[in-house]
Amino acid sequence: MKLKNDPLASRRQFVGGMTAGLAAAFVPPALGQQGQQQSHPAGSLQGPGQSVKRDPRTQYPATPFPPQKQEPPGLASRMVPRPDHGETTYKGSGRLMGRKALVTGGDSGIGRAAVIAFAREGADVAINYLPVEEPDAREVVELIRAEGRKAVTIPGDIRDEDFCSRLVAKAVRDLDGLDILVNNAAMQAAQPSIVNLTTEQFDSIFKCNVYAMFWITRAAMPHLKPGAAIINTSSIEAYTPSDAFIDYAQTKACSIAFTKSLAKQVAAQGIRVNAVAPGPFWTPMQTTGWADLSRFGNDVPLGRPGQPAELGPLYVFLASQESSYATGQVYGASGGEGHP
Repeated sequence: MKLKNDPLASRRQFVGGMTAGLAAAFVPPALGQQGQQQSHPAGSLQGPGQSVKRDPRTQYPATPFPPQKQEPPGLASRMVPRPDHGETTYKGSGRLMGRKALVTGGDSGIGRAAVIAFAREGADVAINYLPVEEPDAREVVELIRAEGRKAVTIPGDIRDEDFCSRLVAKAVRDLDGLDILVNNAAMQAAQPSIVNLTTEQFDSIFKCNVYAMFWITRAAMPHLKPGAAIINTSSIEAYTPSDAFIDYAQTKACSIAFTKSLAKQVAAQGIRVNAVAPGPFWTPMQTTGWADLSRFGNDVPLGRPGQPAELGPLYVFLASQESSYATGQVYGASGGEGHP
């Protein structure tokens, strides 16, 4: 690992200590366990034959949340309120039974929601994360194993090309194959002025968000058979970039072009490639990349940030045979912003 002296602020690919901000003791349970705005994903049931219907504006809390700031990459276990990744709400139905999945950034946030959903749909899952994110990763491993599925942990820095090759090799070996690849891990570092945007930061963010996606996918291709699925996590920043995320927004636009181009290239092999472009979602990235969270997500039509649990079913859909005619597509979830 070559991260100890890296000065960048990032979400996932930077090792740093936690700030003194919030006391570690002030860690409430996940939203779904608090009894506050508990969610039920599409397809879950409450009582025989009764599907849950809720007002999406109030299904989860809106900001302001308590002031908080974490040093990158941040931990879900230290967020207030804790994000809902579907820990107590996602109900599987065997749509991915026997599949083998590799998810980067699978310890928290959107990656964690996808991992939980995959495991409850019957998949074995390998997750990649940074060593400093081990506390979050241990929680995810417990959730995977609780479903009777295999959990493989592969900590490491995906900005390193050699590690990316080893990551895929270990996932394939320990899972005995690979059917689903989710390129999800990313860096984000707010920089209000391009004058202060260093080449070091620019290079590091591109290596994590663009190069790693290329390196990992290239290494995975020989192991993917017809019916396999690749899912890349993009962002609304690719469509409506914020002024403080010049570098990050470019990388997310790259992921969309990569998705569309690769989908055409590998369609003849029976492999599908799609992307998800989330809007404002409550993940550790937000507590490391934004200076002010007092109105985070409040300016979208639904009036609140999304919770990772709201994306889990979408990743399952793109990984499953239900989306067999979808490739080269970008699916948005941005609270009404209309992108993509």
